[in-house]
Amino acid sequence: MTMLFLVSQSHAADRELQLPEQLQQGQLVVGHAPKGAKIEFAGRRVLVGDDGVFVFGLGRDAPAAEKLHIRYSNGKASDIVLKVTRREYETERVNGLPQHTVTPNPDLLKRIERERARVAETRHRNDAREDFEQGFLDPVENARVSGLWGRQRIDNGKPMAPHFGLDFAVPNGTPIHATAPGIVTLAEMGMVLNGGIVVLDHGHGVTTTTIHMSRIDVKPGQKVKQGDIVGLAGATGRATGPHVHWAANWFDVAVDPALLPKAGTITGQ
Repeated sequence: MTMLFLVSQSHAADRELQLPEQLQQGQLVVGHAPKGAKIEFAGRRVLVGDDGVFVFGLGRDAPAAEKLHIRYSNGKASDIVLKVTRREYETERVNGLPQHTVTPNPDLLKRIERERARVAETRHRNDAREDFEQGFLDPVENARVSGLWGRQRIDNGKPMAPHFGLDFAVPNGTPIHATAPGIVTLAEMGMVLNGGIVVLDHGHGVTTTTIHMSRIDVKPGQKVKQGDIVGLAGATGRATGPHVHWAANWFDVAVDPALLPKAGTITGQ
């Protein structure tokens, strides 16, 4: 359960600001602000809902102290220092990947960059919808976690970017479910690295992504409910075998899906 506490700072109104009791790198933070408050975090204006709910993401390497700026309806402002717990990330070595996906030729690299840009574009939305408030389920049921978020990857002996997903080992053709209500912003087969990919927008800049899919059953613009089947697991793209790679973002900040609030646990709203 997400435990909320009252932050007490220089202004009495700060006592009405609710945030999780503990924060750590890679966390999607859901909070509640007093009516009429305006919030900024990491240089970005944070959308505050009519019910006071807001959300922001702490990156993989977020510093030990982050600053949240809040301006209240009475004009007073406050900078609240957030203490962020540091995490340790192991190194993960993966061999047997298609070599052209690890060291692509110039033409293939250009295609990969175009595909990355299309995926990044889906993470620019800032809808007022608050589908994330329902919390999240895993995309597959009763599956073994085979790859952790945040680990430094070495693919076919080549150092790569960190692994920004949570992997589930499942048989080919396993149904993949919408982890929370949302709108499909990307549904496409055949990407070089991602293979089959579905991106769901849950409002306030929160998105979740599943890749390496063997089949896609949804279309861009389609609304989905939590638990709806969006497609089937596979081994498409840069993969050694069938699995589901599940990613989560707050805009362009990758967050750990394992730390997403679970369905039915967001309280204090």
